[in-house]
Amino acid sequence: MRSIHRLRTSRGVLLPALAAALLLLLLGSPPASAADSPSACALRGTTGWTDEGHDTDYSVFQRPVGTVRVGMIFVDFPDARATEAPSEDSAQITPGADWLWYASYGRTWLSIDQQQRWVRMPRASTDYGFARGLTHEAHEAYIKDAVAAADPYVDFSGYDMVYVVPTRNAAAISFTPTYVYAPGTAGVVADGRRVKWAVTFGQDMWHWGAKLVAHETAHTFGLPDLYAFEAGSDAHRFIGGWDVMGLIGGRGSQFFAWHSWKAGWTGDSQVVCRATKGSDTVHLTAVEYGSGTKMAVIRTGPTTAYVVESRRGVQADAGSCSTGALIYRVDASVRTGYGPVRVMDAKPSAAPAAGCRPLDDAPFWAGESFTDAAAGVRIDVLAADGYGETVRITKS
Repeated sequence: MRSIHRLRTSRGVLLPALAAALLLLLLGSPPASAADSPSACALRGTTGWTDEGHDTDYSVFQRPVGTVRVGMIFVDFPDARATEAPSEDSAQITPGADWLWYASYGRTWLSIDQQQRWVRMPRASTDYGFARGLTHEAHEAYIKDAVAAADPYVDFSGYDMVYVVPTRNAAAISFTPTYVYAPGTAGVVADGRRVKWAVTFGQDMWHWGAKLVAHETAHTFGLPDLYAFEAGSDAHRFIGGWDVMGLIGGRGSQFFAWHSWKAGWTGDSQVVCRATKGSDTVHLTAVEYGSGTKMAVIRTGPTTAYVVESRRGVQADAGSCSTGALIYRVDASVRTGYGPVRVMDAKPSAAPAAGCRPLDDAPFWAGESFTDAAAGVRIDVLAADGYGETVRITKS
């Protein structure tokens, strides 16, 4: 049973010290014990692909820290010839490099080398079969044609990955999938270098904009999709807009702290782990700031944990969506697209504020708590300030 406890019903001003004292009086003070090693809360992935496990296979995926050298090539087609300059298309997405740099606390930089010329693909845009369910083989054939068309003008030996950008006139290239080389296959080779990772942009880039770069490139780092793959349901019911791996255009100004830790952008020293019975009181600095403790984790099983982090960044288009302590459940055994992360909603019965989506108002405020009795988990938000929240995590 999971329950949410509210010790107050409004956002009235409550001094942090008074809030903490009131909670201690009402709830009691469980015995504290030393936090466990952060490694005790690092989960093992079991899906064999992109998941929430910390054991990312870097013989398949690329490491997220450092400079990633990207070759950007521009393609048009016999049935969809470019009428715009390549720079018009690239301007839509290249700011994503800056977004990722900030989101990774300056630990990942996309060095994008734009080959500012159109190259003609050998087949019509409609021949490449771009639709949901595009097979790995069909996707690889598209990349192979694009690389071969650009090879007379581009030295691919200097790139870690490739971005393929189609003319805006190619309506058939409708969406943006990520390519990861399947070891043991022929793959795509140019200038003596195998193309192991690529993003092939589609017309949805004109809708999602620059953060699409971060979403798709993060797949090459081993991060899964957090939106729902099933048709006919709310695709963003698992996490709302709190991470770019879910709703790309959502209000989240950062990756989840869990993803930041998995990627190596947040260090073990910034993680408080509770894997055994006990309690910890932690001041969490909001994930929008690089320093301080970024998250507290309560491990609940071989592949599961609860995470609490602080959120402070509010985008200009986010209306009055709240900030606070964000709590979510991670399950590294759940496949990409089926809810490996699920945000706990502090206000499940409340209508979203103007300009907000469901779950955007999910964070817990000072004086509220979350309980999963079956898992022996309780998280109390004791106080808040301009930089984050003080929380108490308990495993019983």
